[in-house]
Amino acid sequence: MLSKPLLTLKIDVDTYRGTREGMGNLVRMLAAHQAQATFLFSLGPDHTGWALRRALRPGFFSKVSRTSVVEHYGLKTLMYGTLLPGPDIGKLCADELRAVRDAGFECGIHTWDHTLWQDNVARREAGWTTAMMRKAAARFAQVFGAPAHTIGAAGWQMNVSAFVEHDAAGYAYASDGRAMLDERGAMVRASDGPHRLRNGNTVLQCVQLPTTLPTLDELLGCQIDGKMLTTSNIADHILSLTAENRRDHVYTLHAELEGQKLAPIFEQLLTGWQAQGYQFASMAEYHDKVKQSELPVCPITWDELPGRSGRLIVQGKAA
Repeated sequence: MLSKPLLTLKIDVDTYRGTREGMGNLVRMLAAHQAQATFLFSLGPDHTGWALRRALRPGFFSKVSRTSVVEHYGLKTLMYGTLLPGPDIGKLCADELRAVRDAGFECGIHTWDHTLWQDNVARREAGWTTAMMRKAAARFAQVFGAPAHTIGAAGWQMNVSAFVEHDAAGYAYASDGRAMLDERGAMVRASDGPHRLRNGNTVLQCVQLPTTLPTLDELLGCQIDGKMLTTSNIADHILSLTAENRRDHVYTLHAELEGQKLAPIFEQLLTGWQAQGYQFASMAEYHDKVKQSELPVCPITWDELPGRSGRLIVQGKAA
């Protein structure tokens, strides 16, 4: 009997509000569907307000207009780091973080300071990079009483030093990048999926489990196949992608979106994926499935994806 394909749910928790409100909503929704998932936490200060600097980037305003940033993140969150001090998520929300673990979900590291990492790491040196990563690791261990086993980069932003630190820290698997997607959000290369990275002549040991599906904020408001994707039809579009390409997938969702105003869409996705015969999984379960396989080795690669402004880590072509 063939095993069900895995639908790995990777949940990025970016903000103080997402930790306090959206995260608990997702725990309840997942429990109702008996769905496993991995939660990745931002563990230091919430400086979301600093993200307004991205207004100068090409494509930023079109994304803001499509995804209603103020509506989903809240005006107060958008003032953290500017008009308001950034709340320390790991200190103020330790009980909420441990409650996710106690509910039976895998927990890992997203970052120390989401905005600081996302806007800077691509051009920072090794010292800055490893210091921030180790600060997040220390806070995780402080909150949970044990080290983290996995990590996933904020905004899919990394540098070579960060990938090297994964091996130094002993992470067996991570999810820092994306599979290449076309304008519909479908995978460009069928071979994309779990892989290792090459740094010069060195093959890094940490297994990468890239996100293979588009995110809601990349699709909402876009014209695809002759129709505008809205909150009423976006779930059907994503479900069409997993019906067409029935294989193991990684879907990245956000406590600030699917855990709050876009929760009804996520509920539709959960129900639809179950009907399609997918098994919900954590990153640990996906890694267990592939760790004995001979995985491709890919170069560290940057590129752009439809619906998202700026360059990010994507899976390169294996040699």
